[in-house]
Amino acid sequence: MKNKLFLSDNIGSVELLEVFGDDLTIVNAARVSFHKESHELSERDIKLINYLAQHQHVTPFFHPIIRFRIKMPIFVAREWYRHTIGFARNEVSRRYVTNEPEIFVPETLRMKDKDVKQGSKSEAVQDSAGYVEQMRKYCKQAVTYYNELLKNNVCPEQARMILPQSMYTEFVETASLAGYARLVNLRIDTAAQREIQQYARYIHHLLKDKFPASWKALIHHKITKEKADEHSARFMDHKHGKTTQHDRTIL
Repeated sequence: MKNKLFLSDNIGSVELLEVFGDDLTIVNAARVSFHKESHELSERDIKLINYLAQHQHVTPFFHPIIRFRIKMPIFVAREWYRHTIGFARNEVSRRYVTNEPEIFVPETLRMKDKDVKQGSKSEAVQDSAGYVEQMRKYCKQAVTYYNELLKNNVCPEQARMILPQSMYTEFVETASLAGYARLVNLRIDTAAQREIQQYARYIHHLLKDKFPASWKALIHHKITKEKADEHSARFMDHKHGKTTQHDRTIL
C-alpha cells in the first residue's frame, strides 16, 4: 500500500503514518454491549457496520485511530482546522523554523460565482495566466523580503508576518475514523472550496482500503473512478524509493 499522495505541484501532500484498528475493531466495539466478540469479519458483521452507520450509532467508529502528516497552504489549513472535535494537531512553527518558505500558486484563477456568497465557478477569469504570474511575482517578493529581515537579525516570530497565506504549512494530525469520515463528507461536497476538496479526496483514497466496509458505509458521496485514477497517479512509491514527477509551480 502506497501511503503518500502529492498535489500537482509536488509540494503539498498527505501521508498516512499510522492506523490503529480495522473493520473488526468497530464490530467488536459494538458487540461488547452483548458481551460478544467476532474474530473474523463476516457478512453478518458487515451488515452490523452498515446498520450502525445508517442509524447514526457513531461511537464504535471512534475506536479506530489514524495519524497523518499533511502539507497544505495556510489558507486551506485554516478551513481544515475548523474540524476540532476529536482531532489533535502539532504544526511546524516559524517562530523556530527559518528554512525557505514554499508557496502554493494555483494553475488558474476561477471566477466568482455571483449566485452564492462564497465559492467559485469552474471557469477561469479572463487573463488568468497573467494574474497567476503576478501572484507568483508578489509571493516571491514576500519571500525575498522575509529572508532579508532574517539576515538583518529580525526575530523569526516577527519576520514571518510578511509571508502570504498561500505559504505551505505542515502538521501531524491524529483523529478517529468517525472524525475523518465527517471531515471528508463535508469537504468533498461540491459546496466546499476546490482546494480543500482535493485534500479530502486524498484522505478518502488512503483510508478506503484500510476500512473497506466501514468507510463505504460512512461516506455519503460517490467519488468517481476518474477522480480515483487522477489522484492515484500521484502516489509516492516508498517500496522502490521513487516519486512520480509532475510539473511544479516554482517561484
